Amino acid sequence: MVENRRWLTVLAHAVLWLGVLIIVFPVFVTLMASTQSTQQIMVGAISLVPGDSVAHNYWTALTQGATGTSNNAAWKMMLNSAVVAMLIACGKIFLSLLAAYAIIFFALPLRMVWFWLIFLTLMLPVEVRILPTYKVISDLALLDTYTGLSLPLIASATGTLLFRQFFMTLPNELVEAAKIDGAGPFRFFKDVVIPLSKTNIAALFVIQFIYGWNQYLWPLLITTKGEMETIVIGIRKMMADNDSITDWGVVMATTMLAMIPPVLVVIFMQRWFVKGLVDNEK
Repeated sequence: MVENRRWLTVLAHAVLWLGVLIIVFPVFVTLMASTQSTQQIMVGAISLVPGDSVAHNYWTALTQGATGTSNNAAWKMMLNSAVVAMLIACGKIFLSLLAAYAIIFFALPLRMVWFWLIFLTLMLPVEVRILPTYKVISDLALLDTYTGLSLPLIASATGTLLFRQFFMTLPNELVEAAKIDGAGPFRFFKDVVIPLSKTNIAALFVIQFIYGWNQYLWPLLITTKGEMETIVIGIRKMMADNDSITDWGVVMATTMLAMIPPVLVVIFMQRWFVKGLVDNEK
């Protein structure tokens, strides 16, 4: 029996509100700074109320970018990030579905060995294999391309494990019924497995979209042209490394714009995301 103690409820809510404050306050300060002039920010006079430079900062960020080593417009860099994030998310889902489907529903020789080899790649993130990966992408002339930005990040042992665990819960009667109806492996995959996996697909899509959107090291390494910069790289390059003054108002506005797509993905897919992670009623 769980005791209903008022002080425990108050304490729990206090801890939650404290956590929210710690997370939200830096974002709030960034939002307020994005509405103020660079001069105010440089002298440390950031106000916690909106300033009068909101239109200038956001318009400059969207159309021109801040002065610095990168002056790309935010819309162009956000488009690059969106394309890369979509390619990574969709590619990971597609490959993970196929790999898990083959491991569970096909009597392949040494299939568990192949699964564990895939699983072991979790110990080899892109940072560990970055030099040989760069050499391969360079030899294939894929530098400064969407393919080069996304292809090395598509393979996903995490997604394969997620779908494998779900496919193991599917009853054998589904497979037998599909065989009786004359459905082949592809039709069973398309008409039965994928519709039943939609919540898992949604959950993995949210995770991988944010993962692709926030990529820094790999895009920094293989992009040499300004028009291929992603938003994360662009924000860093907007901060001047020399004696010039960083246009902090525009940088903060660009930072706020960069938060919008991932937040929208989480908001619109929240129900599917939570259901795909915690729902056991398959």
